[in-house]
Parts: sequence; C-alpha cells; structure tokens
Amino acid sequence: MRGFKIRAFSFIISVKIIIFAPNFRGQMKIKEIIAALERFAPLPLQDGFDNAGLQIGLTEAEATGALLCLDVTEAVVDEAITLGYNLIISHHPLIFKGYKSITGRDYIERCILKAIRNDIVIYSAHTNLDNAPGGVNYKIAEKIGLKNVRILEPKEECLLKLVTFVPTEHAEIVRKALFDAGCGCIGNYDSCSYNLQGEGTFRAMEGANPFCGELGELHTEAEVRVETILPAFRKGAVVRALMNAHPYEEPAFDLYPLKNTWNQVGSGVVGELEEPETELEFLKRIKKLFEVGCVKHTRLTGRLIQKVALCGGSGAFLASRAVGSGADIFITGEVKYHDYFNYENQILMAEIGHYESEQYTKEIFYSIIRDLCPDVEVQMTRVNTNPIKYL
Repeated sequence: MRGFKIRAFSFIISVKIIIFAPNFRGQMKIKEIIAALERFAPLPLQDGFDNAGLQIGLTEAEATGALLCLDVTEAVVDEAITLGYNLIISHHPLIFKGYKSITGRDYIERCILKAIRNDIVIYSAHTNLDNAPGGVNYKIAEKIGLKNVRILEPKEECLLKLVTFVPTEHAEIVRKALFDAGCGCIGNYDSCSYNLQGEGTFRAMEGANPFCGELGELHTEAEVRVETILPAFRKGAVVRALMNAHPYEEPAFDLYPLKNTWNQVGSGVVGELEEPETELEFLKRIKKLFEVGCVKHTRLTGRLIQKVALCGGSGAFLASRAVGSGADIFITGEVKYHDYFNYENQILMAEIGHYESEQYTKEIFYSIIRDLCPDVEVQMTRVNTNPIKYL
C-alpha cells in the first residue's frame, strides 16, 4: 500500500511507533496476528469509552485466514464461515456494553453466538488505531493527497521521564536495554537520553550482596545519571528491562509524570494540499473519492482550500481545534445539527458519513498482515456494512 510502510517488531515509544518485528513464516497462531496489530496500534492508545481488543474467541488456534471489515454483522460472519476463515478483524468493536444474557435477541448477540459456534475469533482495533501514527486519519489524509500531516489534537499527560544512576562502565548496556524496551524516542529521533557524570554513595548492610564495595563500608562509585523519556503504558516493561540490565542489587531510579503533549499520537490530523482548490472542486473530489451519497457542508466561504483538517468517524468535537489550526476546511464523518451554526464563516465544515470516512481502515489492517504475517490468507470483506442508505 503506497505511503504506508511497516518496518519490523514494534511498540510505541515516547513519541512514535517503531516496528522491529521479523516476518513470520509457516502456520501462525491467531495470537501472533493480534500481536502484530497491537504493535502498530497498542491497546493503551484507545480512548476511555472504547472496547478495542479481543471481542470473542480463543487465540491459541492456528489462523485459517483473516477477514477484514469496518463493522461486524451477521453477513460478515457468514462470509468468514464460507471462506473457512477463523479470524475477523474489525475497526468498530462488536461489543461495547456488558451482557447479562446472550439469547440472540439482536444482531450483536446473534453474531456472538454464530462466531462461538463456528470457532471464529473477533478482534477490533478502534480508537487505538484512530490515535496511532499512520492510523485511520493518516490513511484518509493519504487518500486526499495531503502533505506535512500532523496530529490535530495530541494526547497529553501520557509520557514519563525516567532517571536512573548507573556505574560508568555499565551505562551503555543499561541505555541500550532501556531503548529496546521503549524509551528514548522524540519525534523522528530515537535513542534520546541525557547523561551526566557524577558520584554515588552507598553502604551495603548485612544481608546485601553488593555489586561493588564492601559490607558495612561507605562506598563511592563513579556513576552516570541517565535521563530518558517513555510512554506511561510502557512503564512496566521499562522497569523490568532496567532491573535486568542494571548491575546493582537495588538500582535507584525515579519516574516523573510529564505535562508534555505527545505530538505523534492523538485525534485527527491536519495537512496541506500540493495545490489549492476551490471549495466546490474540493468537495466534488471528496464526494467521488469516498463514494459519498451526500456531502453535507456549511455555506461556502469563497476561500481556496489548501490547509485541510480531518477526523474519521464522529470527529465534530475537534472542530474548534480545526479552526485554531488555521485550516480552510474540516472534514469528518458525523456532525450534529447545531454544530453547523457554531463556526459560521470561520471554516468550511463537511460531513461525509461515518462509514465513508473510515472505509479505508481495512487497507491498514491488510498492509500490517501482509508485511508482518505474509503467509496468512487475508481478504477484505465484500459486504457493505454501512447501515445508512441514500435515495
């Protein structure tokens, strides 16, 4: 898929996703495919209301094939059964609420029952994929032809600073372990740290097994103060890596919450067109590109369109951000009636439909699986799951 490259075994680190994964060969278990998806879009990136992740099934089974969709419907489950696939990957979670009983009284319960009867696993990547670098909104921007794409509303208070103190001769080993565990990425830079030479003191008491120094004696050791950055959800993995790599029996370290925005992760994107277009030209192009039955929009302003803000799905909450970014137009999947009044003459607002705006999400799933799980049979559903019809 053009404009989208998977680079191998990944996890989120500080301010970007790096992928480090080897290609898998031979039969793959479903859990390995899910792991590949979660390296690209880690579950902790999902919004608080969401229920992304494993919906139904046991993941130890070998994958017979993966069917990709935006929504899970009975027709999609039937398609997977016909194809002989035991994995469905959707953008929208099938299950959003708790169930006290499952009797088949609505399509969700019928899908659950049918999937269980046919040993089909259902997995969803929703707002974690929306918020991930290279995720849903980046795909929309790619389709439109935007350049210089960046996050419209970056996540805040999701980063930590780690400070630790390491004997000078072991500093490089510890730094590498921290970087491998997810520390040290800022924007397009990795392996970022600050290092300050100094001295540490300690006295090993009875019962200790000191790396250096003698029991009962005050010891001074040349140490490096290492500072680096990490996403908060990587804290557990990073602390384990530190404890394993550090030579001391009791490594000293501090974790500080940061107020910094995480500029590579968040809601919506904004970018620029190569050449400006008139409002009508641009809206007609969007209508054709996304196969929209009806583009709803505010009154035309007469301005040229060059800077474009967008958010797939229900993105109207970002309208003020779009205005603040200086965008000429804000495109999203759903806008409430009164929202059309709120930004009169400030920005052109266009509503293209929830399904239409996110339909290309399947291509992201396809690229991840094709690149990291090349031996897995994969297809995009042929079912149009859009519940909204147009005359």
